[in-house]
Amino acid sequence: MLLVFNDVSEAERQSVAKSTLNGLMAWLGTAGLVASTQVPGLLAEVDQHAASVRDALGDPEPRPDAISLAGYASGVRDASSDAGWLMPDIETVDWSTVDWPTLRLIAVCALSRSYGYV
Repeated sequence: MLLVFNDVSEAERQSVAKSTLNGLMAWLGTAGLVASTQVPGLLAEVDQHAASVRDALGDPEPRPDAISLAGYASGVRDASSDAGWLMPDIETVDWSTVDWPTLRLIAVCALSRSYGYV
């Protein structure tokens, strides 16, 4: 049965969003955030991208909600994939030269973790 977005409760939307963010964290975020503490300059880049994500979401107060962050991350992933971007292999990625989509998604993970969504 096809659900219309309005027929989905707020709790269900939050649950799906948090599931999306948890999947992103498991796939990329954990490794990327660990690397950001070990690779010179990477943490600064992640922080700059996190600020840009907040700006892109209108810098909501007190923070972006899980739905906004999950939607933003999905949009970045989908648009980047449409443009030819390939998701990095976490086992072989060179953290000193990560590309824009990867940095942006790690930033979403950093925000998600800091807000307790993951």
